[in-house]
Amino acid sequence: MDGEMCACVRESVQNARACYRITGADIAEMLSYISEYSLYAYQEELRQGYITIEGGHRVGIAGEIAKDREGITGIKYISFMNIRVAHEKKGCAEKILPFLKDGESIYNTLLVSKPGAGKTTCLRDCIRSLSNGKEGWEGMKICVVDERSEIAACHLGIPQNDMGIRTDVLSGCGKSEGMMLMLRSMSPQIIAVDELGGKKDFQAVEQAACSGVRILGTVHADTVEELWEKPYLKKWMKRGIFERFILIRHNRSGERDFQVFNGKREQLC
Repeated sequence: MDGEMCACVRESVQNARACYRITGADIAEMLSYISEYSLYAYQEELRQGYITIEGGHRVGIAGEIAKDREGITGIKYISFMNIRVAHEKKGCAEKILPFLKDGESIYNTLLVSKPGAGKTTCLRDCIRSLSNGKEGWEGMKICVVDERSEIAACHLGIPQNDMGIRTDVLSGCGKSEGMMLMLRSMSPQIIAVDELGGKKDFQAVEQAACSGVRILGTVHADTVEELWEKPYLKKWMKRGIFERFILIRHNRSGERDFQVFNGKREQLC
């Protein structure tokens, strides 16, 4: 308002004059505090618009982009911050786990939903359960490529979320490069990755799948029809690379509903 920054903790407040006026010194102090007075150590995360802090909580930032010919190099004149409190929902994927099982391993599986419907939360719970194992199902070695620290929420290299006892995490690395690195060096049984989308992502998935590693990932789509129309997925469907598709939606009561499809587009539940 009138060039001033303000903070409001209640969405119902409509009068900007009732908000606390934030100064540049406030922003600088917050950045110093959340970066543990070592902002340089978080430059790569800052370039992507966030900082992950202890506990897995994330502080999103915005301001003016600094860039060169190769793309974004950082954010300057930071004026906006969004604090997202991390939480886990252990057990939220229990209903779908039986549909993933393929003998002693799992089917190559995609969790599908529109943004904000909980596919990353379900992915995290699947990883934890598959890594720990359960009665009648031995735990498996899982490698997680966590490009934006949204799955494991690593802080100083340590996952803040429970990822299971047989899980290795590569944080802050691009998905395609990370999948190839983990495939070559960590001998995974499963590679888990969030938000597949680019051409390089799909090429890396194909290479990993052809190496005998199972893939557990997520992709954005609101309906199965939208899912089938994704260009690279069409090719995968023809080749039968993915064998399970879990469509996640919220019902009227706010609970998650699951629909499970096989590689032939047949609904299993």
